[in-house]
Amino acid sequence: MEILINDAVERIIQGGSLTPEEALRFIDAEGAAVFDLFRGASRIKERFVGPEVHLCSIINAKSGRCSEDCAFCAQSAHHDTDAPVYPLVQEERLLESARAAEASGSACFGIITSGTTVNGAELEQILTALRRIRRETTILPSCSLGIIDEETARKLKDAGMDTYHHNLETAESFFPSICSTHPYQDDVNTVRAVKKAGVKVCSGGIFGLGESAAQRVEMAFTLKELDVDSVPINFLNPIEGTRLEGAANISAMECLKIIAIYRMILPDKRITVCGGREKNLGDLQSWIFFAGANGTMIGNYLTTQGRNIDVDLKMFRDLGLKTVMCAH
Repeated sequence: MEILINDAVERIIQGGSLTPEEALRFIDAEGAAVFDLFRGASRIKERFVGPEVHLCSIINAKSGRCSEDCAFCAQSAHHDTDAPVYPLVQEERLLESARAAEASGSACFGIITSGTTVNGAELEQILTALRRIRRETTILPSCSLGIIDEETARKLKDAGMDTYHHNLETAESFFPSICSTHPYQDDVNTVRAVKKAGVKVCSGGIFGLGESAAQRVEMAFTLKELDVDSVPINFLNPIEGTRLEGAANISAMECLKIIAIYRMILPDKRITVCGGREKNLGDLQSWIFFAGANGTMIGNYLTTQGRNIDVDLKMFRDLGLKTVMCAH
């Protein structure tokens, strides 16, 4: 398998692409072949996106009472969890959080709201906050407001939003097992509408939901077809009270192989490792960069605690990695 991996890496570096059949074969790599996979992913990363690490931070700007029934989500009204419930936070809180993210070294600050979408009053409040963030900080703001149309995307862009985040969560063939309250096509249409508005798209998913290896590869090729700009990779952190509360964490090596395969399929995209890295990767969190990732989320997540920021910053220094600085 080592020869096959190396041949595929050379082809990708020369502008070729990985086939779904190769991806399925490589994702099951074992022994020494795993390290050939990581080495190849690192070479592809260096060739297409460079060695710098992109950091992002988020705020849970509106929490709970979501009408969607996503099996993994602590904020779903269909689940009984300890997740906080509150309406959209005030403009000053959004600005304060953006400044804190900027001070921590993040290049991107995400405003995340629960629910299928936002209403008109919420959107206006977010537009005002975006304008202030662009005027008063150097950080690039992004939004994740659920399912939106092209007109809404244009309004957000005009207010200063740099990127729109909207996860597909998993493969289309597995999505009905995870969510029954809206069709997969609504998410695909949102990605297309945002791109049509001229806005960058950040879209990925969560691994460890019970999907197969083939479905992990399937989602990667959907993201490739949609030509998203960055791909957040999350690993399930099972939350008590959700439908997936009893799910087992996937192994650290399995996580790293997913990252490497996604780098091979999506060579020129930003690949950011986000939620669940502490629980699933443990002591191997630093290996995400050797496996092909060029970004990570720092600070807390939506309803769970992240790793101490100073610990992450020390990890970057120990690895000799430079982070992308905030800049408009």
